[in-house]
Amino acid sequence: MVNVRDYLKNKEKREKDIPRVSYKEKIKSHKFTIFYRIVLALLLAAAVGAALAVQWENKVYTESVVVSSAETTITQDASLLPFSGCLFSYSKDGASCIDTKGNAVWNQTFEMQNPLVDICQNVAAIGDYNGRTIYIMNTEGALGSITTNKPIRDLCVASNGVVAVVLDDTDVTLIYLYDSQGNELVHFRTTMQESGYPVSVSISPSGELLCVSYLFVDSGQMKSSVAFYNFGAVGQNSTDNYVSGYDYLNVIVPFTRFMDNQTVFAVSDDRIMFYGGAQKPVSAAEKLLGDDIQSVYYGDEYIGLVFNSTESSNRYRLEVYHKSGELTQQIEFDMEYLDILFHDDQIIIYNETECCIYNTNGVQKYAGNFEKSVRILIPLGSAYHYMIVTPDTIDTIELK
Repeated sequence: MVNVRDYLKNKEKREKDIPRVSYKEKIKSHKFTIFYRIVLALLLAAAVGAALAVQWENKVYTESVVVSSAETTITQDASLLPFSGCLFSYSKDGASCIDTKGNAVWNQTFEMQNPLVDICQNVAAIGDYNGRTIYIMNTEGALGSITTNKPIRDLCVASNGVVAVVLDDTDVTLIYLYDSQGNELVHFRTTMQESGYPVSVSISPSGELLCVSYLFVDSGQMKSSVAFYNFGAVGQNSTDNYVSGYDYLNVIVPFTRFMDNQTVFAVSDDRIMFYGGAQKPVSAAEKLLGDDIQSVYYGDEYIGLVFNSTESSNRYRLEVYHKSGELTQQIEFDMEYLDILFHDDQIIIYNETECCIYNTNGVQKYAGNFEKSVRILIPLGSAYHYMIVTPDTIDTIELK
């Protein structure tokens, strides 16, 4: 028989021996439990995301599928260019913008002997070499035109419709800036004795900076000068808006291009140069090249230089540079190429009958043949979707 008094005394003793947990400690413990669960969930999500990213990066596509097709009639003598998701078609008789369904968004008629074209984002400018008229348009229609009083030698356009034009005179070369309505914004003159002959011009997307590559002779030696002009507030107090420049001995610099409003690259016969700065561009990187450049391509982030391959059985070597100046990739390939495109993380090499796609890490994502002869390939907004123009259709294809 249990003694009640002893039982209650022992129970009281046992309860005293049990550790007491305060309400605050319980709340604190609960918070730590929730925190650890959240951290664990985040780590799990990060691991899954990393696994999916690796899978996506290494995914290889094996076929191309036509998801839509539209008939079109583009003359064989027309030249074709990508135009902000549309197609820019031009010839000596006129230019047009065509959408992915084959519809003409607009047409512009003219007569030109040797059309010069430049495109910046969704704005295009077209003028005739040795002519005196330039047309400016975007993907929706005409913006305006420019009439010059001297023969046109070169032109480039900004995304806001500002056009830089090189004009020829008897003893001097003139560089003018116009807005899309044909109004003169500024101009300056160059001579072979003072600055040299302008070989290449490039304007920033904002229209505020201009890069000009000059060729001149100094004390019997050939030199090139890459000069920068600022047409904003910073350049107002400088002569002819000149803010910075660099000279190169015994080289020609025939190609310059703005990647964005503060990044420029230039290519000579023996090196590639990078410049940076939104107001007064300075030299950021430079690399000497041991082989002759066959061609130059570029996108928003990357530049590609093609060389004849000397160390493998492939015909060509593509060196890929980031706009910071870093050499990021070298790709050996054997196919004759019609064009090389940089789109997002894709490097697209193609000709009329075949296509090869790499990512910027050098992984080959796709290699295959087209069912029909292709005149131009244009990447679309969706990943691995493209517009291809054939002799009689505009097709949208998807890689699978």
